[in-house]
Amino acid sequence: MSSPRNDAGFLTQQQREQLRVAVQNAETLSLTSPRSPTGGTTSALLQQYEQQQQERRAAAAAARAGGGVGGGGGAPVRHARRSHSGKAVKLKKDGAGGKGTWGRLIDADTATFLDQNDPNYDSDEEPYELIEVPATTPLEDYKKSLVTIIEEYFSTGDAKQTASDLKEVGYDDFHRYFVKKLVSMAMDRHDKEKEMVSVLLSCLYGDVVSSTQIKLGFVMLLQAVDDLSVDIPDAVDVLALFIARSVVDDILPPAFLNKAKGSLTESSKGMQVLQIAAKSYLSAPHHAELLERRWGGSVYVTVDEVKRRITDLLKEYIRNGDTAEACRCIRELAVPFFHHEVVKRAVTLGMESPAAEALIIKLLKEASEEGLISSSQMVKGFSRITESLDDLSLDIPSAKSQFQTLVSKAVSEGWLDSSYVSSGANGNVQDDDHEKLRRYKKDAVSMIHEYFLSDDTPELIRTLKELGVPEYNPIFIKKLVTIAMDHKNREKEMASVLLSSLSMELFSTEDIVKGFIMLLESAEDTALDILDASDELGLFLARAVIDDVLAPLNLDEIGSELPPKCSGAETLNMARSLASARHAGERLLRCWGGGTGEAVEDAKDKIAKLLEEYESGGDVGEACNCIREMGMPFFNHEVVKKALVMAMEKKRERPLVLLHECFGEGIITINQMTKGFSRVRDALDDLALDIPDAREKFLSYVEYAKKNGWLALSFSGAAST
Repeated sequence: MSSPRNDAGFLTQQQREQLRVAVQNAETLSLTSPRSPTGGTTSALLQQYEQQQQERRAAAAAARAGGGVGGGGGAPVRHARRSHSGKAVKLKKDGAGGKGTWGRLIDADTATFLDQNDPNYDSDEEPYELIEVPATTPLEDYKKSLVTIIEEYFSTGDAKQTASDLKEVGYDDFHRYFVKKLVSMAMDRHDKEKEMVSVLLSCLYGDVVSSTQIKLGFVMLLQAVDDLSVDIPDAVDVLALFIARSVVDDILPPAFLNKAKGSLTESSKGMQVLQIAAKSYLSAPHHAELLERRWGGSVYVTVDEVKRRITDLLKEYIRNGDTAEACRCIRELAVPFFHHEVVKRAVTLGMESPAAEALIIKLLKEASEEGLISSSQMVKGFSRITESLDDLSLDIPSAKSQFQTLVSKAVSEGWLDSSYVSSGANGNVQDDDHEKLRRYKKDAVSMIHEYFLSDDTPELIRTLKELGVPEYNPIFIKKLVTIAMDHKNREKEMASVLLSSLSMELFSTEDIVKGFIMLLESAEDTALDILDASDELGLFLARAVIDDVLAPLNLDEIGSELPPKCSGAETLNMARSLASARHAGERLLRCWGGGTGEAVEDAKDKIAKLLEEYESGGDVGEACNCIREMGMPFFNHEVVKKALVMAMEKKRERPLVLLHECFGEGIITINQMTKGFSRVRDALDDLALDIPDAREKFLSYVEYAKKNGWLALSFSGAAST
């Protein structure tokens, strides 16, 4: 069967279309094939092919017209495959052609490459190349998110949303950087933003940001204030305000100002910040209200306005009984330093309306357990009610008995500190006893102020004896030290001297121990009014030990009487360290500038002269009076030392008789005796240069003292190594 073709050529129309498609595909491949012709294009080749076909059709028509094979029945003409150049070409195997031909449609015998200029270029076909990207640390990720959170808070003022965002970020141990960034960004802005930051810190405190992280954040700010001052000229003053405001808001404890000094150098601006905060802001009268309004506060809310709001929310609570809502309203007042007013008004309402008493107890208990109202604020509120019980009794006849019942219930349920009862702050159920205590406190304050003006110790002691209320002696000690801490160094020195005199003539050691227990139990409250109360109280305790007003063992007794987690425990530890330090007596004598005390060198001269006079034939009683009148019981170890050395030099026992008499009259305590003997023992090598038998004599004196009971049996005469 003959192959289908038309009369005009060798290829049918269908074959020509197939060839055309193949040529078009070859055109695409030829762009990347290294065998593609360098001159001309595939379109030119196609035109050349069409021209050849036309020539062939013309030749075939001419052959038919010249009498060749007619009717189209002749055999087809066989094409010879030859080069268009007319030269003989050796065909390549596989039909790929030779030089000057197209080659195969798909030519993959050489390496190919991707051309980005190719219209059909696909980047996904490129081989993958791994690029090294530095990994970020969690801290870097945390810091990057802070600016956005803080800027959004400044724009919206939504503290709850900010707290939520901070929780989502996580990394609770990094919140110190949030505190630092938040405060440093606000320092360079207006008062509005500064106030917003103080409010936000109060909202985040405890629930989102721990107290430790807030402390560390402010320490970092203190360390960086030198750099901040370059861009913010008033950075020192602004940061001092932030710290003072945080103390007032109960975000930072007052002790923070002293503890933070340990991480700063004396010449740093951070030290200036702490000094300004302590002296300029926190020592000012009514400093809490002033600091609240320093940057505008809560729209300049006055104290009267806060009191009105407290009354309104308590009355609303009594109507609906919603404890959670009442706590939320108390929190939104944003006056944690004024929560004692909430306590006072709540208890007063409970006494006025017995039906509401159960609700009031429930509210105060809930607020205490949530940490909304601190222990110190709770005690302060109850103490204020105690002071006004007489006035309340005019309107509420049963006020005192109701109040006593409420106090007992509060202490038993644990939301009122038991120190409130032990300190005697709740007064007495009996009207006469309460009035007697109130009058005594008033008289004690008057006596103390008069003493600070006159420096007349005998007159004060005489007045105390006339009052005849020894059961209130601990209260007098508390009042004396508290008032002195709020005065200058002169009054503090006078208070220490008076304590020494009272311990010898009027007050027992038990009275003094109880007085200091009361002081330590109320230390947190005292620190709200006296910034450095903790340090000052530690000095008073240490000075009492040095003055032999208290024995070192009494400090352990005081510590055992303090309630758990009492802030006074830290003060007690500081006192132990101060009292046991080397040369503690000399240093503590001068801790307040010496006041009415004698200089150490003058005291040494006086001791030497009185011993010389006594050795020359003086009366032992007169010598004892001279030692007592020196008024330096903490320095009596110097008397012991000089008396022992004199006995060695003079080879006489007369100085030992004086020591025996002083111990018998209670002028020199066993503690001072031990110190004096220890000093001589440590100096035996030097003494032996002038007194060859100094060691033998000293050992004999030790045995004599032990035999007569004025030196502890455990004391060793051998020199310590």
